Formats: sequence, C-alpha cells, structure tokens
Amino acid sequence: MTKQEKVNFVINTLYKLYPEIPIPLDHKDPYTLLIAVLMSAQSTDVRVNKITPLLFERADNPYDMIKLSVEEIREIIKPVGLSPMKSKGIHGLSQILIDKHNGDVPKTYEALEELPAVGHKTAAVVLSQAFGIPAFPVDTHIHRLMYRWNLTNGKNVVQTEKDAKRIFPEELWNDLHLQIIWYGRQYSPARGWDLEKDIITKTIGRKSVLDEYYKKKKK
Repeated sequence: MTKQEKVNFVINTLYKLYPEIPIPLDHKDPYTLLIAVLMSAQSTDVRVNKITPLLFERADNPYDMIKLSVEEIREIIKPVGLSPMKSKGIHGLSQILIDKHNGDVPKTYEALEELPAVGHKTAAVVLSQAFGIPAFPVDTHIHRLMYRWNLTNGKNVVQTEKDAKRIFPEELWNDLHLQIIWYGRQYSPARGWDLEKDIITKTIGRKSVLDEYYKKKKK
C-alpha cells in the first residue's frame, strides 16, 4: 500500500466502525466542556463523568464557580486526582473568563492557553468539540496509534499532531481524533492488546511493532 492508500484505509475503517461519534466527556456548553477536559488530565473520562455532575450542580458557569472557594472545588473534584492544581485552575480561569471575556469561553488557541491549567491539548479539544473549529488534539491513544500505524515517527505529541494535520484532510480532523481515541480504547489498547481484533494495525502496522508483538506472543 502507498502512504495515501494507508491513510484512506484508516479513514474508511474508522468511519465504518464509528459513523456516529460519541463525545467522551459529558457537557452542555463550552464552559462545562472546558472544565471537564481540564479535570480529565491524568484521569479517566469515566471518572470525570461521575464527578462533573456534582460540581456542575453547584456551579455550571464562571459566575457561580467563583462563589465557591478553591478548597470547596477541591473537595468535590478530589476523586479525579491532581485536585490541588485543578481546583486552583478552575477557580482562576473562571475569574479570568469574567474579567477578560465577559464570562464566555474564547475561541482561539492563544486566549485559551493563557488560562491557568489549560494546555495546548485542552485548548484543541475545546475548539474542536465546543466550536467545531478544525483541531487535532493528540492524547496518548492517538500518539500510540499513529506510531503503530507508521504514520508518524513522533517522539512526542507535538510532532504527532503536526503529522496528523499534514496527512489527514482538515475537514475530517474533528471526527478523526475522536474516532481514533475510541478505536484505541476498543481495539488497540496499550495493555491487553489483541492484534487479531486490531484490523488497522494488522493491515498497515509498522513492521518493528508487529515483529515485537509476535515475538512476545511466542514467549
């Protein structure tokens, strides 16, 4: 297969598997998505989805959020981990949204990345999922799969994101990043990986990755 045929195979397979693409984090507007994504750092979406309703019951907008103390926020979100940093970030960014953006979530990387506890990936998720602006947020699943599929040699997520944006058509970015995440969780996980179920890696996978897999299977 040529590189382009491989890319087309990935796109077509993912659209067959995920014609409807669920959003992993529960939210109702850009602000609640921003908070949910911030909370998901080094945690799982399942855990975040259990905790956000408790937080949003108390405050689902920046004006109500700043009425809570950092300590109160921390107490609610403790189960998701890293709560000292995340609670400060949530309180701090809510204040900045009020002071600088009339309480609205901004629609640019620059403005989003100026907010406390908001990095490039969080900004990309918000732009893509809240506003439909083309972005390609790269998480650990996407980083792993793009390498397994020999579509990047990226040693880090920055390079992987550049490669993903270069090879995939921009109008598909917002769908594809979610489809790859779901595929990674269901068919190509880091642990307990069964290549027989992973049709994409089995078909176009990097030779060194496949060799390593079969070597381990023999042991």
